[in-house]
Amino acid sequence: MFKISVSPEEIEALNLASFPGEIVVIDKTGWSFWKAIEYLKKQKILGFDTESRPCFSPHQPHYGVSLLQLSGGDRAYLFRVKKLGMHKKLCRLLSDERIVKVGAAVADDIRGLQRLSGFKPHAFVDLQKIGWEYGIRDKSVKKMSAIILGVRISKTQQLSNWEAEPLSEAQQKYAATDAWVCREMYLKLLSSEKHPLTPEQLNPNVQNHPKEA
Repeated sequence: MFKISVSPEEIEALNLASFPGEIVVIDKTGWSFWKAIEYLKKQKILGFDTESRPCFSPHQPHYGVSLLQLSGGDRAYLFRVKKLGMHKKLCRLLSDERIVKVGAAVADDIRGLQRLSGFKPHAFVDLQKIGWEYGIRDKSVKKMSAIILGVRISKTQQLSNWEAEPLSEAQQKYAATDAWVCREMYLKLLSSEKHPLTPEQLNPNVQNHPKEA
C-alpha cells in the first residue's frame, strides 16, 4: 500500500532522481525529428508534459506552450513547438489510441497544444485522476513521485524561461524528468494493488454534522 500523503520533510530526505537516458531537443523538422517520431511511435507508454514561459505579472502576455515533452524509458524528446509548430506527425502521436500518454493535469496541457493546432486527444492518462484508486491523496508530481517511487525530483527550473536560446542543461534535465517520471509512476501503479480512498480520506477536512431536528 502507498502512503496517503507525504510531508516536505519526508521528501527532502529522499534521494534525488532525474531522467537517466538520452535527451534530444528538437526545434525543426529534419533527420532528428523523423528519428524521434519513429522512436515514439514504437512505444506503448509515453511520459507526457508541456512547459510554458511563465508570466510574473497580470500585464504580461500569456506566452502559451513553449515545449512538448514525450519520453520513453531511455529517450526523452523535447519539441520546441513555438518554433516547430504542432507538426501533423506530432498530432497523430497524440491522437493514436494505441499509445498511452501519461501526465498530470493533462487537460490543461492538451488545451495549450490545441491552441497551436487542432487534434483529437486519445489514450491520455491523468495521474491526478487515478491516484485515489491506489490510496494516494496528494496530486503534485513532486509528492506523487515521493509516494509512488520513493524519490525526490527537483522543481527549481519550473519557472525558468522556456523560450531561452538555448535551453540550459538544467532545463533539459528538468523537462525530460517531468515527463519520464510520470511514465515510471504509471508503470509502478499498473503493478500495484488498488486500495481506493474512502470519501472521508479524500476530504479529511469535511466533517459530518448531524442533521438538525
